[in-house]
Amino acid sequence: MKQPYDLIVFDWDGTLIDSISWIVDCLRHAAAVCGLPDPSDSAARSVIGLSLGTAMQTLFEGISPAQQAALVQAYQRHYVTQAIGPDDLFEGVSGMLTGLREQGYRLAVATGKGRNGLQRALLGTRTSTLFCATRCADETASKPHPRMLLEIMAEIGAPAQRTLMIGDSVHDLQMAGNAQVAAVAVTCGANNRDELLAHNPMHCLSNTVQLMELLRS
Repeated sequence: MKQPYDLIVFDWDGTLIDSISWIVDCLRHAAAVCGLPDPSDSAARSVIGLSLGTAMQTLFEGISPAQQAALVQAYQRHYVTQAIGPDDLFEGVSGMLTGLREQGYRLAVATGKGRNGLQRALLGTRTSTLFCATRCADETASKPHPRMLLEIMAEIGAPAQRTLMIGDSVHDLQMAGNAQVAAVAVTCGANNRDELLAHNPMHCLSNTVQLMELLRS
């Protein structure tokens, strides 16, 4: 039987890798360094998936360009103090990605991370060879703009109706909707089930590895 999709595009943080708590910590660290109010956990989680500059503008409304730049720098300096390795992937993700590749799916990443950050993560988790395309927020439009997905589809040659987006944030689902691409939500990351269901994903899974079973059904 023909597979329902040619291309599966994954978000990175909170979808493939267990990094949400560290991102929240880094956002709070940046706020403290820059003398800004400590964001709540829910507020910090709400901006995960956006480009870093956009996240700072959203989280700290009314900041100046200089404050935004200082926040980004403080975040980045703190973020790289923690090593990234294969064990940081959610359990079963590495095998899932390998299995999907073996079944003939083409895999890609669309992330709010910058290129340097994603390359560091791909190398650290030893997953760089599993993806045929990647897009980062510092080289195209930030989610929820559809450009990231549109560029990946154009590179791979996959039409929207043969592409599936997997993500843990409302920004992922909004981007998929804007690109007219089907989306599956996962509740292991930034947003909870109710928040994700409000954006009408095709399915809402507890973890990303359940995608394997979903694609077989």
